[in-house]
Amino acid sequence: MSAAVPLWVEGVVAALLVLSGVFVVIAAIGFSFLRDFFQRMHPPALAYTFGNWCVTLASIVYFSTREERVAAHPVLITVTLAMTVPVTTVLLARVTLFRRRMANAPGTPLPMTSSHRSTEGME
Repeated sequence: MSAAVPLWVEGVVAALLVLSGVFVVIAAIGFSFLRDFFQRMHPPALAYTFGNWCVTLASIVYFSTREERVAAHPVLITVTLAMTVPVTTVLLARVTLFRRRMANAPGTPLPMTSSHRSTEGME
């Protein structure tokens, strides 16, 4: 049978969840001020990461106290996000870069493949 959760645990969990919300609001406000897609990719991810860890720690504290044993299963969510978010970010960046190259957008770097490099002096 699970134990009742002490008031101090509820306070810690509530503080961590509120802190998580603060990180997400800060990220959303900062996100609205960034003009370019590439500028928007990195900074909000940091705040969302901190928010995710706050929710994970709140879950660990709450369920460990309630079940009277260490509950490490919430860490699986953070580990899954740590593996999938960077892959998604790279794919989104590559798609955006490809689309800008196709549109000949000014300031877009050239590809680094050998087919686009100058072949002068190689003959």
